[in-house]
Amino acid sequence: MTADRNPNRPYLRRLLQEARPFWLHFVVLLVVSLLSIPLTLLLPLPVKILIDSVLGSTPLPRPLSALLPAGAAQNGNLALLLPAGMLVVILGLSKLQALLSTVLFSYTTERLMLSFRAKVFLHLQRLSLAHHDSKGSSDATYRIQYDAVSVAIVILGGGITFTTTALTLLGMIYVVARIDWQLLVVVAAVAPFLLLSTYVYRQLVRKRWHRVKELESAAMSVLQEALGAIRVVKAFQREEQERQRFVQTTMKGVRLRVKLAFAEGIFNLAVGLLIGAGTGLALYLGGLHVRSGRITLGALMMAVIYLVQLYAPMTTLAQKVGELQTALASVERSFSVLDEPQEVIEQPNARRLLHAAGRVEFRNVSFSYDGERPALQDVSFEVPSGTSLGIMGKTGAGKTTLINLLGRFYDPNAGEIRIDGIDTREYRLADLRDQFAFVLQDSVLFSASIAENIAYGRPQASQEEIEKGARAANAHDFIMELPEGYRTVLGERGMTVSGGERQRIALARAFLKDAPILILDEPTSSVDTKTEAVIMEAMERLMRGRTTLIIAHRLSTLKNCDNVLRLENGRVASLDLTVQDVAT
Repeated sequence: MTADRNPNRPYLRRLLQEARPFWLHFVVLLVVSLLSIPLTLLLPLPVKILIDSVLGSTPLPRPLSALLPAGAAQNGNLALLLPAGMLVVILGLSKLQALLSTVLFSYTTERLMLSFRAKVFLHLQRLSLAHHDSKGSSDATYRIQYDAVSVAIVILGGGITFTTTALTLLGMIYVVARIDWQLLVVVAAVAPFLLLSTYVYRQLVRKRWHRVKELESAAMSVLQEALGAIRVVKAFQREEQERQRFVQTTMKGVRLRVKLAFAEGIFNLAVGLLIGAGTGLALYLGGLHVRSGRITLGALMMAVIYLVQLYAPMTTLAQKVGELQTALASVERSFSVLDEPQEVIEQPNARRLLHAAGRVEFRNVSFSYDGERPALQDVSFEVPSGTSLGIMGKTGAGKTTLINLLGRFYDPNAGEIRIDGIDTREYRLADLRDQFAFVLQDSVLFSASIAENIAYGRPQASQEEIEKGARAANAHDFIMELPEGYRTVLGERGMTVSGGERQRIALARAFLKDAPILILDEPTSSVDTKTEAVIMEAMERLMRGRTTLIIAHRLSTLKNCDNVLRLENGRVASLDLTVQDVAT
């Protein structure tokens, strides 16, 4: 079996699959676009009629003479109205067709882009945390916002524009051949050079556009890092250094873009010279034919207009090839995201889990993030339903890894994690994760209202249920003191409220979700003692009747735990301790 010589073919097949839901939009857009062909072909006709029939002695075509009143053909002033009127009508219809085409093109483009962006976004969210840890969020953002746009450019700009332009080109070739076939030979002589220059240009720019996309993504990463850590940047007065880092990263892309712009300019210059040479030769040859009486002056003018128009679609096709190289580079990057395998995969016919009793077991679990350094080694323990387990250990001991594995954000390399006696890999992912409520050290809130943040795990919750959860979390009072209460919109990551208030909103979210298993990861580490007491009171209520795993450094946070697990270097150092045992 021979290899596919066209590297774009697999992507084009996949693009057609992406476009399938919008086939009706494409059909309507194609029909409207094709209307431009007869209008383009009719445009030179008024010029020929003016020169040959109105100013010259050639009789008007019979269908047109029938439109004029009797004797109008002999009246020069009245006869002038015919080509003038025809030009106005043709141009008016052309502009109307262009308007309809532009609106339909814009609408279809936006719908297609939104559909594909949403698909890439959903797939990125389903990829494992390992993928996001290695790639970073800025690369994902760039692929969604910029690379995914190219799907519409290729499908619409390539498919619709290429089809319309190619058919227009064929129509013009036919008309010019009818007028004077020798003029067409001149045009045909230039075409191979246009195709050659297009091929050379395509080979030159394809890989370079890939590199430009990578550099632009890297520059976005610098921006996102600096703006995301703006407090640290200001505290260490590193604004100028971050600016320099951004400029240095961006300049690499700037240099490459300038080189590509130069290559594009050379390509356009070559195309322009070839077209100029072809048009000049055709004009010279046409002049000789007018002198010899082979064609009329009006026919020559009509042919020249067609030739100018004929080169226009040829130029469009050549330039589109260059534009499509940029777009195809982005399309490849978008599809490479969709080709990333999901490391955490739901089994076929996975078990349903509506409401777990909450018994958690780790059986000889081992895990490594990079396949080399173990994060957990042969970890085994059990948390009976409705009890609480405190987890302690130094930084890097594997505490957070335990939680990530329990929620199936990763799968263990060895061993089993069980809930109610069943391996978590046998459950439906959505059902499994619905059994957990998380309160993390750095509680993540969204740029939405407080009510929407509390109801994030239960979007269908009523206002009464939202307020009940907030009261249980000791958050209702401070929320009501805000200007718009529960409708108050939080800033990015909830930075418009204090750390303690963010934690209480996160606790309210956990109360509202009412999940059987509660995960508390350093919930009080970033608050003062007074705020800790308020949060602890709410946490004690939240823990009642739930299986709870608490990660903490402070013994005060673990005072109500039934047992304490100590981790060291990814191994269980001790288990079944009380807080008093740990303290001593």
